[in-house]
Amino acid sequence: MEDALRQRIANETKLNPVFIYMKGTPSFPVCGFSKTAVEILANYDVEFGFADVLSEPGLREGCKEYFDWPTYPMLIVKGDLIGGVDIMKELHAQGALKAVLGA
Repeated sequence: MEDALRQRIANETKLNPVFIYMKGTPSFPVCGFSKTAVEILANYDVEFGFADVLSEPGLREGCKEYFDWPTYPMLIVKGDLIGGVDIMKELHAQGALKAVLGA
């Protein structure tokens, strides 16, 4: 992975306490998993940054390498990978996602 891309990912996920790499945007997700992730986050009073991995193929592959995670969306909190939509759904159902998000 190029150093510039590695630095970009590090910056995005450190400057935004909650960040999601997704397919599409929060207002127009282009896959069901990304839509579900945004719907889950809407339950919490938390601002989050995002990046559309479909618009940038290099970013799409770079995030997979950087976080060692194969699928999208990816929820990142305080620079750490929390996981994909299945983990988000599980944490939300358990009532634990609020604490993870710091909301």
